[in-house]
Amino acid sequence: MNLDCLGWSDFFARSFESYAHKNFVVARVAIAHRNTYILYNQEGEFAAEVSGKLRNLITENHKFPAVGDWVVVKLRKDEARAVIHDILPRKSQFSRKSAGNITEAQTIAANIDTVFLVSGLDGDFNPRRIERYLILAWSSGANPVIILNKADVCDCIEQYMAEVEAIALGVPIILLSAAQNQGLDALKPYLQRGQTVALLGSSGVGKSTITNQLLGEAVQAVQAVRKDDSRGRHTTTHRELILLPNGGLIIDTPGMRELQIWSGESALQTTFADIETLAQQCRFRDCQHSREPGCAVREAVESGKLDASRLFSYQKLQKEQAYLVSKQDQKGNLNTKKRWKHITKMIRERQR
Repeated sequence: MNLDCLGWSDFFARSFESYAHKNFVVARVAIAHRNTYILYNQEGEFAAEVSGKLRNLITENHKFPAVGDWVVVKLRKDEARAVIHDILPRKSQFSRKSAGNITEAQTIAANIDTVFLVSGLDGDFNPRRIERYLILAWSSGANPVIILNKADVCDCIEQYMAEVEAIALGVPIILLSAAQNQGLDALKPYLQRGQTVALLGSSGVGKSTITNQLLGEAVQAVQAVRKDDSRGRHTTTHRELILLPNGGLIIDTPGMRELQIWSGESALQTTFADIETLAQQCRFRDCQHSREPGCAVREAVESGKLDASRLFSYQKLQKEQAYLVSKQDQKGNLNTKKRWKHITKMIRERQR
């Protein structure tokens, strides 16, 4: 292994310059558990943990090292261990809202060049879910590519392709059958030496099968999907950075059926660029595309130019985003109050 093969670039080198003369080296996070990590660098593979100082400086969980991060470390070669002292700035970052009621970001992976949004062409095919993944991809800073897998079991490929083309404007779409090893050559341009790709998609879409075919061996476990609804179980249990024989890198992620958005307004606008363009023709600037007169969006739905389900999805995601923003504002206000309360307490104690 060398750093270039692991995705090292001038972007990261500039950030590391201030550490280079202090006996620090860099490594890339391959696996991230709760408190321990597996790192790769030109010296090999190391188990690692975050230094106490860095742990105290990190105030939010999503700022801890994630798979794909470049970290500043000191090595203990004789023990094959390392201590992480800092995280280099990320050039891209995939985040979603943490599952449950906690209003907090969860970092899925970092420093990705391309994201493969994998969808199965079986009974679990869902264009609305693809829209959600597109929002995640556009907000990350990486380039999305849609992978339609399981072409060998689909009798209506042209229909499904047309549905995806209608919602993924300008995004490359690749049709393949990973189980039959068909169509995978189309992925090679995105997996050149030092390029990092993340596989995202719900359980059962074939992410692990794609990984195994690219590796040329069965490294990732695979399971059959349920026949009644084509849904799969979580065969990948953790995110992992995997080196491919051709020099590319791939991150296989556990299936995410619950995908709550955590992104800015621009990602939503990019994903629904067709609706945003129509909205500029509405009579009222603040048109909600409901019952307002002169609504170009509703007219497009009534004329058949725009699918009603796509408009419904757009409005639903807008509401989710607005609710998330309000929750983030509430959390920010609470944190500010706590901080000032702590400062006031310290001042009073010093005055005694």
